[in-house]
Amino acid sequence: MKAFLSLKSTIRTLLVVVMALATASCGFHLRGNYMLPDDIAKLSLTSFDRYGPLTREVKSQFNLHGIEAVPPSPTVPNLHLISESSGERTLSLYQNSRAAEYELTYTVSYRIVVPEKGSQTYSTKVNRTFLDNPLTALAKSVERDMIKDEMREQAARQIMRQLARLTAVFNKMEEEELEAMMDDNTASNTSVTTEAVQDTQAANALFTNDNSPSNKAE
Repeated sequence: MKAFLSLKSTIRTLLVVVMALATASCGFHLRGNYMLPDDIAKLSLTSFDRYGPLTREVKSQFNLHGIEAVPPSPTVPNLHLISESSGERTLSLYQNSRAAEYELTYTVSYRIVVPEKGSQTYSTKVNRTFLDNPLTALAKSVERDMIKDEMREQAARQIMRQLARLTAVFNKMEEEELEAMMDDNTASNTSVTTEAVQDTQAANALFTNDNSPSNKAE
């Protein structure tokens, strides 16, 4: 039984090593909780609000995931925070028709630019419910601010998850461009072939006319 458990543990260790080597060879490394591509090991950050809480939260995520924040440069990938917005809608009412429960929405728009590969614009949205208790006005205000901070943090984590999918996104774009080029070349070749067939048919018709009985009689 012990030998079986030891063998099982050895196989599991070997699988972990193989997966780690395969991941490293593909240009990915484990940073924090995500496998982030080496293309963004260094990343510049620009924002609509340079010193705002969202910018600070994203920088904190950079540190957590081992991404080096560098000044903007044409040769360095860039994460640009375009905008943020908040909204709410009523989910339920008290008997006096006063709002009892809200759904809070926090939305962030951002753009990722990777030199020589392209850029993509994304939008991430976070929803939370909030109970409005009129008997605890001060505590309610504090709780609301805490919820907004949590939503901002969650949005920053979602941005990191999108960064982890970045290489796959740009690889797909390159494949689509390559397929489009191949389709264009195929269409061009088909056009040339059609012209060649038409020229051949015209030549055959001319040759037939030259050998017709009327031409021989002349």
